[in-house]
Amino acid sequence: MESQEETTVPSRTARLVLVTSDGTVVGSLPPLSVEVPWWQEVESIVRAARERHGIDVTVLRLLEAARDRAPGGDVTYLAEIAEPVPAEAWAGKVEAHPLRLAYAEPGGPAADLDWAVRVLAGHGLAPTAKPIQIRSWNLSSVWRIPIGGHSAWLKVVPAFLAHEGRTITALAGIHVPTLYGHDEHGRVLIGGIPGGDMYGAALPQLLGMVTLLVEIQASWIDRVGELRAMGLPDWRSPSLCSEIADVVRRTSEELSEDERETLRRFVQGLPALFAEIYACGLPDTLVHGDCHPGNFRGTEREITLLDWGDSGIGHPLLDQSAFLDAVPPEHIETIKDHWNREWQAHVPGSDPARAAELLAPVAMARRAVIYQRFLDNIEPSERIYHRDDPAGWLRDTAALLKKSD
Repeated sequence: MESQEETTVPSRTARLVLVTSDGTVVGSLPPLSVEVPWWQEVESIVRAARERHGIDVTVLRLLEAARDRAPGGDVTYLAEIAEPVPAEAWAGKVEAHPLRLAYAEPGGPAADLDWAVRVLAGHGLAPTAKPIQIRSWNLSSVWRIPIGGHSAWLKVVPAFLAHEGRTITALAGIHVPTLYGHDEHGRVLIGGIPGGDMYGAALPQLLGMVTLLVEIQASWIDRVGELRAMGLPDWRSPSLCSEIADVVRRTSEELSEDERETLRRFVQGLPALFAEIYACGLPDTLVHGDCHPGNFRGTEREITLLDWGDSGIGHPLLDQSAFLDAVPPEHIETIKDHWNREWQAHVPGSDPARAAELLAPVAMARRAVIYQRFLDNIEPSERIYHRDDPAGWLRDTAALLKKSD
């Protein structure tokens, strides 16, 4: 669910606090300047430690940051090494926390990689070079595992996103990643996908993304029971009304009096609003949850929709606002028209345009719900990634409601 779309970003300096596999603190390394400013991206940190100090590290988690939000600035991480090395004294303390993820502990990434090697062996495959750590933060640990001229990708996520493997399994064969294996600990191992990330996709590709999403969602109409059995979050009317009311209540002190009053009226009117939305004819189905061009990968001829850990059950047009937020403004109306035609073809007599208009503030408020769920399930040192997001999305919701009055 992260956004990386600022025009200019400050540089990042990474300080590594080193621990061995048994958790013994060795000390810290001098600050490393890294070219990638995004805190969760760790490949450049691993490379800088190797080039400057001749050691291999595995980044476990963020400890502290000088800035109050990403990206850039001075950031301190805990990193695992195989054996002690010369290091500066570090006055801090590493303490346990009940919400800490297994991959954020010494030994955790090694256990994940051992699992991935076993899964590959079951397919007659084996790594041909050392795995490369790409990302580590409160929402995922990501590794690229070379296999000859190709790669497998290991992704490990928290329990509240662990339905991703089950979802990809259920969608097999329809433009989702090739799955080598998954388990109930949030591990997913997928095959590499030809092409590139599609953040800058041209209009024909953007329209193709919409067509693919609608086709997938239409195929899951009347199959909500299957989705529930897979453990997907429930964003249907009763559940989402309750969750939006809860996040508004919990975030109220961060909002202005005018915003609180606007959102109070919004929450009060949600059941009636949902009745209007469903009267437009589109039923609940599978929702991707974070459908934007950057979560597609591929070529001009073939695209794959990634990152199903944010998926859930709800109105299909909950996915529209995030997608439109990430496309060039001059394409928005064309994309909306295409989206409407696609749904009208699948559900004749429906009014997707009206549903999307009514659903816009609900979709925005749902993002506040999602980020609050992140905060409720991650340890304090990593809440900095999302700390301001619930209130921020609710402010945007209130502004949208005021604009439409």
